[in-house]
Amino acid sequence: MANTYHQIYIQLIFAVQGRHSLLKKEFRQDFFKVISSMIKELGHFPIIVNGMSDHVHCLVGLNPNKKISDLVKDLKTNSSHFLKDKKWVPGSFKWQNGYGVFSYSRSHLNNVYEYILNQEYHRKRTFKEEYLGFLKKYEIEFKEEYVFEFIQDE
Repeated sequence: MANTYHQIYIQLIFAVQGRHSLLKKEFRQDFFKVISSMIKELGHFPIIVNGMSDHVHCLVGLNPNKKISDLVKDLKTNSSHFLKDKKWVPGSFKWQNGYGVFSYSRSHLNNVYEYILNQEYHRKRTFKEEYLGFLKKYEIEFKEEYVFEFIQDE
């Protein structure tokens, strides 16, 4: 639509089902490039995609004409099929149900970009600690027993 302007930035976070470490280092960066391409094909602007062996962070310029839930559903479905077709993961691959989405102003993009770029720091913090930290930081009400689909502690 003419004279419609937007500036919507979100960070998506989603994990491998059961928090299994299936995104191996030898293909992870290539896989994240594929996810970035998928984001673009779905009509959004990928800024950075990175993560660890068990989860992914995507910083995205959101198209306001499209739903976040559709982006995540399509991204998870398409990336799961990609991993299956490439046979990069033994057996079947599934993403955990649900996801985290957090919004940012343009002035915070550089910090968020650096945070996502430097995911290797997770050797000091587990994904569970990181994710719960996001929920608490952004004052999102939750029940910890429902946040993750697995019982065992990390």
